[in-house]
Amino acid sequence: MTDAYVALEGGHVVEARGRAPGTARGELVFTTAYTGYEESLTDPSYEEQVLTFAYPLIGNYGVRPERFESDRVHPRAAIARELTDDVAAWLTEEGVPAVDHLDTRDLVTDVREQGAMKCGVAVGDDVTPEDALAELDACEPMGAHTDIGAQVSVPDPVVHNEGGDGETVALVDCGAKQSIVDSLVARDATVHVLPYDATASMVDAVDPDILFVSNGPGDPANFEAAAELVDTFVGELPIAGICLGQQIVARALGGTTEKMDFGHRGVNQPVLDEASGRVVMTTQNHGYTVEDPGDVLDVTQRNVNDDTPEGLDSDELDIITRQYHPEANPGPHDSLDFFDDVLGLADGRRAPMVADD
Repeated sequence: MTDAYVALEGGHVVEARGRAPGTARGELVFTTAYTGYEESLTDPSYEEQVLTFAYPLIGNYGVRPERFESDRVHPRAAIARELTDDVAAWLTEEGVPAVDHLDTRDLVTDVREQGAMKCGVAVGDDVTPEDALAELDACEPMGAHTDIGAQVSVPDPVVHNEGGDGETVALVDCGAKQSIVDSLVARDATVHVLPYDATASMVDAVDPDILFVSNGPGDPANFEAAAELVDTFVGELPIAGICLGQQIVARALGGTTEKMDFGHRGVNQPVLDEASGRVVMTTQNHGYTVEDPGDVLDVTQRNVNDDTPEGLDSDELDIITRQYHPEANPGPHDSLDFFDDVLGLADGRRAPMVADD
């Protein structure tokens, strides 16, 4: 058995079975999702993190690239109670360390009680606990990764569905999932994916109907260029945002954000729409949240579990943002109509959320 060690903030070292070799460090977080491990592992929002799966068996339906949300695995390492050989082989090819045969229940409990923490991982035939501790010592907090946008964003503009009959969207790529692009293209929008540090002139060159700020990893305070775009175009263009995008929009318009204890990561987060009384189940992956939306934005949706803001709107300025992922794959799909609302901002076609019959 290949040696493997996970060093936790505070110095405790957990022994495990190595499944993909290497050393890594990052913020230890967990997801409660039963399915969607391919989507989670390729989600750019997990950049600089070590992902623990709360569900015990990961890999029971194989690995298929058509399910990927980006072109690579983003967590620095993966931890599970048991990984199948398919997933272990995939992570080995990706150069991402992976371990299993440890009690992930304990890890999840630690994160829930102590908050997301720094950790180090070492996997190999001759690694020692000291190797994992060395990675832990070198680990930085998430807020210190000021260049994290450059790690996940396109370096140059990319266009999807050029010449489509629908609206033109300028998507600021702070770590966008492919499903966001696919959801817009499925509605015949032309999507111009712009770098996370795009300038106002780059947006002007696209001549968009809508400015859309994507999801992504890390502290929203480190995405100043995206916030400046929101500040520049507010009142001139409709603006939308998902996940990190909601936090960036809020900060740009006078709101504040804060780091959560352990975040929301999974496919079972209930969200209440306050106007309709409808509750939808959502997929989420974020460690920061909007603390105060400021005076411009109204909180229209809240998390049922902890009352954090899940939706921000401004009818006057044509702004709509969501903290969760309406485009979630493999699901749930309760909130896919968000994209119809976003595109409807371009000509006032947005429909209010109503309760199901």
